[in-house]
Amino acid sequence: MAESVAGRNRDTKSRTKTQPTVLEILPQDIAVLNRYFSIKTLFDLKLDCHEDARQLLQASLTDPAIRHALWSLRALREDLETSGDNPESLAHQTKSYHYGLHQYGAALGDLASNISSPSPSGLKSALLCCQIFIGIEELQKNYAAMVQHIVRGLKIMHEYRARPSLVATNEFVPAHEWQLPFVDVFIIKLFLAPCKSADAPATAESSGKRLSALSMSLHPQPVASRDLRTIAPDMWSELTRIASWTLDFLSKVSQADSVEVALRLLRDKKALLDSLESWLIGLELVQTKIGPHGPEPVSVSFWRLFHLILKIVLLGALESSPDLAQDL
Repeated sequence: MAESVAGRNRDTKSRTKTQPTVLEILPQDIAVLNRYFSIKTLFDLKLDCHEDARQLLQASLTDPAIRHALWSLRALREDLETSGDNPESLAHQTKSYHYGLHQYGAALGDLASNISSPSPSGLKSALLCCQIFIGIEELQKNYAAMVQHIVRGLKIMHEYRARPSLVATNEFVPAHEWQLPFVDVFIIKLFLAPCKSADAPATAESSGKRLSALSMSLHPQPVASRDLRTIAPDMWSELTRIASWTLDFLSKVSQADSVEVALRLLRDKKALLDSLESWLIGLELVQTKIGPHGPEPVSVSFWRLFHLILKIVLLGALESSPDLAQDL
């Protein structure tokens, strides 16, 4: 990031050993990292992850794994912005690109040591690194690895009770006192960022609507002769509304303090899951009416991935079953 956090020495050997000398995080450091988070490689994209960026930069001052991960993300993102996102540039890998991979390997090595014996600091380090690793793998177009980091982060959150939950007997179990980072919220915000084929994400006003109205407000719209490109904004805006409501729901789960509150939230959870199912049915209906036209567009595959992530997040909310963690 900025010099105040990690320095600008480009020599791999010396930078690997360098420790921050000025314990100060500047607003421009946060703004740069917030931009680098993007999983859509739109260079001027603005994300709502400033607080996540601040926490990561603060943690990097004392955590080598996070520091190496940030160096890797910066090097790979700068290489992309300098060389371009095309097959020709990928074929000619630069020193910055190789430096980014070197730092990524160092981050993975440090993280393996941190989580060899689960502890509050080790798990927090793993979840914070997960946020960076998602962007690193996306920059390399390793989408399968990107999804693996997403799933691992969600699994850690669930296994170590980042939020309150209910056991089979409807007994309320509070969140673990370790106060782990909410990686699911971070991931949803990454996917909610605007993309070229979509309308702007749902507004704050829409995200504040009552969850009880979800099942009535998100039925698929009828499709006449519109093709997939024409209906794309409709499908995307519906999915972003569900995602925004999901963020609101997760916030309420985090604040739950009794069985009664948790049981009420279970009804909201069901409404959200029903809305996701309706959205998927709508997408399949549209594609069926349009007919086959070659491979599925990348944007639609992206929607499907986002839909699946939202479903996994919701299924894990208020759920303490170890079977779910194993399924993840």
